[in-house]
Amino acid sequence: MSYKTSPLTEPVYEYLLKASLREPDALRALREVTERHPHGGMRICPEQGQFMRLLVELTGAKTALEIGVFTGYSTLSVALALPRDGRLIACDRNAEWPAVGQPFWREAGVEDIIDLRIGKAAETLDSLIRDGDSGTFDFAFIDGDKKNYGVYYEQCLTLVRPGGLILIDNVLWDGRLIDPADTERATDAIRTLNDKIHGDERVSMCMLPIGDGLTIIRKRG
Repeated sequence: MSYKTSPLTEPVYEYLLKASLREPDALRALREVTERHPHGGMRICPEQGQFMRLLVELTGAKTALEIGVFTGYSTLSVALALPRDGRLIACDRNAEWPAVGQPFWREAGVEDIIDLRIGKAAETLDSLIRDGDSGTFDFAFIDGDKKNYGVYYEQCLTLVRPGGLILIDNVLWDGRLIDPADTERATDAIRTLNDKIHGDERVSMCMLPIGDGLTIIRKRG
């Protein structure tokens, strides 16, 4: 037994992947391509992708949102767990990066359930709210520009149904949050949102040390 999370040394991490990772061929191939990308450090880790797929399955989610696509590894992770009549609206400002993943979405047979929206995510989410989609989504994953995390959180709370999940990535921000001298705008935005969620009675929440920190939020009814 351990009173805190065990240190994840490289050998232990390699064992974790060997003993637990189930990665479909198209997803593995996209991860390998993403690892060679000049900005490959922006990707989520494979065990986080698998965890997200499990959460989608556990909740029976059919409708999902993603803010921040990059090459689409997380997009594909979620889409693979949705039913064939599911829908994933994936938001990104950059059309070039998601284009890397689209052939792998097609290979995995889920391209038709991914609705890629290129533009400012806040504007896309606002348009969904105006169109009457509030309270209709089962699952949301926030991994976009950190400065707007607080905006995305409130929009997703509006769009996700009671009992639905919101996942927020990079909530540990490589340990920079505990440095009071770090007042960079993105750092402050994540720090502020973490404090807000911790005291937000509208939700149940848990922060986990997976990847760069992942907060799981359940919207209360």
